[in-house]
Order: sequence, then C-alpha cells, then structure tokens
Amino acid sequence: MSAQPSSTLPTSAEIAAGLRPWIECESPTHAPAGVAAMAGLVQAEARAAGLRTELKPLGDTTGPLLVVTNRAPDDTRPGILILAHMDTVHPIGTLRETPYRIEGDKLYGPGCYDMKAGIYMALLAMRRLATPGSTRLPIDMVLVPDEETGSHASRSFIEAYARNARYGLVCEPARANGGKCVTARKGTGMLRLSVKGHAAHAGVSHEKGRSAIREMAHQILALEGITDYARGVTVSVGTIEGGTATNTVPALCRCVVDFRVPDMPAAEDTLQRMRGLQPVGQDVSLDIDVELNRPPMVKTEATTQLLGKARLFATAAGFTLDDAPMTGGGSDANFTSAMGVPTLDGLGADGDGAHTLHEHILVSTLAARAKFWHLLLKDLE
Repeated sequence: MSAQPSSTLPTSAEIAAGLRPWIECESPTHAPAGVAAMAGLVQAEARAAGLRTELKPLGDTTGPLLVVTNRAPDDTRPGILILAHMDTVHPIGTLRETPYRIEGDKLYGPGCYDMKAGIYMALLAMRRLATPGSTRLPIDMVLVPDEETGSHASRSFIEAYARNARYGLVCEPARANGGKCVTARKGTGMLRLSVKGHAAHAGVSHEKGRSAIREMAHQILALEGITDYARGVTVSVGTIEGGTATNTVPALCRCVVDFRVPDMPAAEDTLQRMRGLQPVGQDVSLDIDVELNRPPMVKTEATTQLLGKARLFATAAGFTLDDAPMTGGGSDANFTSAMGVPTLDGLGADGDGAHTLHEHILVSTLAARAKFWHLLLKDLE
C-alpha cells in the first residue's frame, strides 16, 4: 500500500504486489514475535491512512490483538465489526517450501488465502474511508492473534466489541469453487478423557490389573457412536496415548476428541452424553473434561437480510455473491452470531488450499473483491 490512499481503487496486480511483505511475514499462532510483527505491518498501514489503532497485549504466549477504527472518539453508535486473524497454521520456515510467487492466475504463499488477503482488502477499503463520518456506520476492525487455536485469549475482546455491533463481517477466505460466503457454521467442541486403571505384571499377575486401554476402547466406541450424520453431529477421537511397557497392564490412557454440532439443542445433547459417560469395567475411573469452544453459527432471518444487502454491493463490484451450505469448520463468526449479531463470514479472498502447502488466491478476482469491500463498508446501514 502507498503511504496515502489514492482516489482510485487498486488493480488486481497492485493488490497482489502489495500483499508480498504481509505473506513473507510468517506468523504462526505459537510464534508471538511473528504475530506481533504482522500486527506491526497492519498497524503501520492503518496509521498512515489516518485510522486510529490500539494494540492490546494478551500475554507472553500469544501475540497482541490489534484494533483499527474510523470511529470518532465520541461516537458510540452500534456499527460494523470486522473480524480477522493474523495468525496462520504454517510453522516458521514454511516460506522456504512455498515462497510468495505468482503462477498464472494463482498467488501462492503461507497464509495468503487464510487469511492475509482478506485482511488486506478490508484494510484497503478502510484506508479510503478513514475519516469519521465517511461511512454510514462506524467501523471497528478487530484482528486477533490466536484464531487458529480457538481464540481463547481473544474471545472476551471479540464479544465486548460485538455488544456494540450492528453487523459482523469476517475476513475468512471465500469458499473454493465459486467464492461463496458463509452464513452457517457448526459449533466446535473438545473432550479430554482420561481413564485410570490399575497396573500389574502382564505375565505374573495379569488378573490383578485393570487395563485402562481396554476401558478406553469401550469409551471410544461409545463416543464415536454419538456421530449422527442425519442430524449433522460428528465425533472424532483424534489422538490417544496410554500404557508404559508391553509387559505391564496399562494403568492410564488418555484421548482427545473433536466434536461438531449444527445447533444448540444438538450441542446440549452431545455435552450431556459425554458428561454422562460411565465406566464399563470394574475398578476403573473416568476423568471427563469437555467444553463447547465455539457455539454454532446458525443462519437467521437477520443474516439472510444482511446477505441480500451484500449481494447488491457484490453485483455492483462485478461478481455474484452466494452463500455456501453450512460448513463444519469454526471461526470467530461463531461468537458474534451466537450473540445475535447478523454476521457474514467468508468474505475474504477467492482461492483454495487453506492449511496446505498449495494454498493460493486467484489474482484476477482481487480488484472486484476490494471494490466490494469498499462499497459494503461505505454504504451498509
């Protein structure tokens, strides 16, 4: 980006070139310095345009949270909340494996699709709308450092800004094969289950042992049995560990379980069933730690109305905006939606390959997407 916004919107090629330093700033969730460097890049661009910014430290183990706003200091009206995350899933060094490059219409690089290009285009629009009163509603952009691991440190800030939001717009990437936005996401949860048995020599006193692994096998079958595809509920035992030696009846076994639910009744039912797990064998015990990390994002009538408005701006920008079917992945949109804020997600770049080494965005779509953001932020009311 240039130091000051020009009167015309940038071309796709200009946006692609401007993205390069952002993509080459590696910012995995567990590298606070990298995320802080990314926050510094965004903050510098915002300040150069006259936007107000604030960095909020979230502790030594995560990067800072960044707020960018065109809101006048005395303007307390409910406005537009833009949500974005600066962290990626790619570890430091990924840039050597998949460097920033353009091949045909595809721009590659770690985090380009999920979701640095989305942040970039939203900020391009805000830079041209930096003066308070230049938009029908005040705009607050909240960029978090830990979305890829659940937004645990950021959630309270997201919800605080959502309380004064009329709409939520999320910079997550558009769905592949059509660039659709997202209006519904499953809720996500995690169960940590520990089974405690009794150790014994596997050859000398096998009958005195109580195998934690055997018990866990029963529990895994029960957990996986909660999956109900017709209802949209999935349960997946992702990792398991247990035992100490092959000649010892194992006294301890642990597993971590992922579950996804389409609505709150399904969430409450799943939580109840998991909390109600009981030992099958004798003299064994279960330690159950389960939480719904992200509530479901349910498409409401208010969301449908917001989508209708956004479609008009997309048409004016030169493309068609449709919404995708409910997706199983969670985002920070889950939080705002659950608070009753009409929210559109997946408004970022068109491309494919999130979380992979072939992650890419489609260069030819960038100018239209940037124009869409400009129109949306300027005239949404």
